[in-house]
Amino acid sequence: MSVQGRIAPAEAATKRRGKVLTAAIAAQSLEYYDFLIYGTAASLVFNHAFFPSTSAVAGVLAAFATFAVGFAGRPVGAAVFGHIGDRFGRKPALVASTLSMAVATTLVGLLPTFSSIGALAPVLLVILRVAQGIAVGGVWGGSTLLAVEHAPPNRRGLHGSLPQLGIFAGMVLGTLVFVVLSGALTADQFAAWGWRIPFLLGIVMIPVVFYIHRYLEDSPDFRAVEEKLAAAPKRSSVVQVLRRPKNLLLVVFIFLPATIMFYATVTGLLDYGVRELKIAKGTMLTAVMFSMIATGVSTVLCGRLSDTVGRRPVYAGGVVLAGIWGFALFPLADTRNFWAILLAIVVGQISVGAMFGPGVTMFAEMFPPSVRFSGASMGYQLANIIGGGLAPFVMAALIAATHTTVSVSVYILAACLISLVPLALLGRRALTSAAVEG
Repeated sequence: MSVQGRIAPAEAATKRRGKVLTAAIAAQSLEYYDFLIYGTAASLVFNHAFFPSTSAVAGVLAAFATFAVGFAGRPVGAAVFGHIGDRFGRKPALVASTLSMAVATTLVGLLPTFSSIGALAPVLLVILRVAQGIAVGGVWGGSTLLAVEHAPPNRRGLHGSLPQLGIFAGMVLGTLVFVVLSGALTADQFAAWGWRIPFLLGIVMIPVVFYIHRYLEDSPDFRAVEEKLAAAPKRSSVVQVLRRPKNLLLVVFIFLPATIMFYATVTGLLDYGVRELKIAKGTMLTAVMFSMIATGVSTVLCGRLSDTVGRRPVYAGGVVLAGIWGFALFPLADTRNFWAILLAIVVGQISVGAMFGPGVTMFAEMFPPSVRFSGASMGYQLANIIGGGLAPFVMAALIAATHTTVSVSVYILAACLISLVPLALLGRRALTSAAVEG
């Protein structure tokens, strides 16, 4: 056999991985752009457009409550698309969930407000928000597992971290759109129709769906167990995970501080700065946008580092940093200085990246391939409900009830301490035996 013939398979595998990573990053970017622009709109617009109230705090809490409702759909999506992904393949689950998000987000941009159709407006908004959550529950698992399971064994941490760049790229893109619109439009124009534009842009996900369907192959790990799954009794992978919930619960509690710190800084702190400190929306949005770059860099570097020193030590470092930095967030924001606010959000998001980077691959390695999509996705999404979905709501409520931001810092610290316990209990065997078990 010629040298060219011998290297062809390696070159083909490299090209395959490149296609998978490109599609995974694109899917995550557009999916989280769609999902997270709701958080920005909830902070700036939805309290007036869909939840008019004589109390500004009540309107904000109602808007953030629908933000949290979207997270309730995420474990449903993880279960539905997890079953599809474990039984029929990662690719069809990713295609279906990405298409679902495109439709739901576009419809939010077309939705009449409270002044047009009354109480039906917030009801429809909640339904579409839940649909967004269900879609996210499938996209995260599909894109992450395709990347991890296509990766060489000594690069799974790196490959698992790369699709997470899509989360932060989507956040930067979504925030940039709002920054441009808030600068180009008057306050009345933005409130009347400008906020719809970011949602209507969700239609650009359709080409990504076509690319995934047309050009991607399913993962080697799934193909290795596909015949065994076809011959086995038709048992739901979701039921199998719930019957032995230990690793599912470990994922939930380990991931809590990452989700809380992420949404506390990019959504909760945004509301605090604009509403309580009277800082210009553009200033806060710009700080959030630039912090996403730091998060992406931290995620990839820490994912790669986890391939060398292990997932747990890197993740634990992120947890400790988050617990300490929670007490610096608000004093820095209270200065009303842009650079201090940027520092507060950037360091907070670096701690998130230190958890996101190794965490996604660590969670995948805790489950065998036959139930991996369901197990990793449900754990990840349940943590997002308990942590991320409620974080902005809890944050606003704590400040209103205690009249001090220290209560929020204690809230973040408590989540970090809770996370360190199961992380310490997570044996190395759980990260290796499950990864190779069929």
